[in-house]
Amino acid sequence: MIEVQGLTKSFRALRAVSDLSLVARDGEITGLIGPNGAGKTTTFRVIYGLLRPDAGAVRVDGYDVVADRIAAQRRLGALPDVRGLYPRLTAREHIRYFGRLQGLDGPDLDHRIDSLCTRLDMTDIADRRARGFSRGQELKVALARALVHQPHNIILDEPTNGLDVVSSRAVRALIREMRDAGRCVLISSHIMSEVSALCDRLAIITHGRLVAEGTLAELRARAGTDDLEEVFIGTLQAAPGEPPAEDAA
Repeated sequence: MIEVQGLTKSFRALRAVSDLSLVARDGEITGLIGPNGAGKTTTFRVIYGLLRPDAGAVRVDGYDVVADRIAAQRRLGALPDVRGLYPRLTAREHIRYFGRLQGLDGPDLDHRIDSLCTRLDMTDIADRRARGFSRGQELKVALARALVHQPHNIILDEPTNGLDVVSSRAVRALIREMRDAGRCVLISSHIMSEVSALCDRLAIITHGRLVAEGTLAELRARAGTDDLEEVFIGTLQAAPGEPPAEDAA
């Protein structure tokens, strides 16, 4: 389970996230959605330990991401917005490197790498260097390295961005399997059809603040429409505006 309590993060005069609280539960797919610049990526970066919060707390399975950073990261797999591949490493070497960082080695690691390459339809690129990979190929490698240690909690930032229809369908099936196995999955996506097909719960944020949360059924009932895009737009239109200047200082 991922718990965010009163999270606040600023970059000089810009308050990117303001007093944000949410819970992503085990056995559910939770969607964190909002317009560009809403604070989603900043929130994710705090959760997986790249940024320190200015205020508030984040816990992964009870481990504080600041005080117990390594323990929290071992319980977490992250697909960041920037895939960050090393151009001279092959796809297999990327996955192996991240597996070794998580303490894996030997036949077990080999099996996991082969299984992920097969599941993500990347056997044809497994032994190619990453230089020149397409966006979709980069995403597959980044997803495989995030999952190699079989984390209980998974954060996925735009998990099908750049994938073709067949690959997108395979990734969505994998996400559902992780949910059905009792894992905690937290995703962000701008594709409303994908959000509707995958998510059990949603947290909608704008200007770094939570403006609505609940199951898809609850949010649709409040908005009086089954169209998730209309729910999203209506929620943003009804939300308070940007925080005043003194709040962003």
